[in-house]
Amino acid sequence: MSNAVRMARWFGIGLLLIGYPVLAHYTNVNAHNGQLGAVVAVAPVFVIGLVYALKSSPRWVWLSLFAMTGAAGASSWTLLEHHFGVLYWLQDAGMQCILFMTFARTLVAGRKPLCTQFAEMAHGEITPQHAHYAHQVTWAWAWFFGLMATISTLLFFLTPLTTWSIFANFLTLPLVAFMFIAEHWVRKRLLPERSLSPIADTFRIWKNKSKSMNRTQHAE
Repeated sequence: MSNAVRMARWFGIGLLLIGYPVLAHYTNVNAHNGQLGAVVAVAPVFVIGLVYALKSSPRWVWLSLFAMTGAAGASSWTLLEHHFGVLYWLQDAGMQCILFMTFARTLVAGRKPLCTQFAEMAHGEITPQHAHYAHQVTWAWAWFFGLMATISTLLFFLTPLTTWSIFANFLTLPLVAFMFIAEHWVRKRLLPERSLSPIADTFRIWKNKSKSMNRTQHAE
């Protein structure tokens, strides 16, 4: 991949991460823009659903389900225009709940904590001290995302939509970034003997391993 293509891709991602929250917040502040609000709220679900259907097998079954879901949404478009804020909340709280479950389910007895898996991807065999720390960090991330989902829900139902929108669109990603930085800082001090890979490297290793597993499953 050339540098120009890589820069263009990252520019597009950055523009999306900034532009979408701004546009979503605009529709929440100007609630009379029901049509625009519904379009912006539905767009991520539409794109993710289409990509998932195209990559799933048998493709025609998933595309048919996608088409039927789209038809149902189109038939109730007027309702979506009047309650597009609920779609925003479902996306935000739903994603937080998915992340909460992703971490929490690996804490069940007999399973390996998710952060332990990440540590082993980055370092291979880890020490008992590192394994204990990774277990505690998995708990921390589970609590973090559970708390974020709870705060999002309380703000949505108990405060004006504008207040919730500020939290969901402008504070969520910075809070996640702060959590990453704080955890990395603590890890460097509690495990000074371990040469720790940057967060981006750990994510890259996990991404490459996931792609490898997907290719193996398709080959079978």
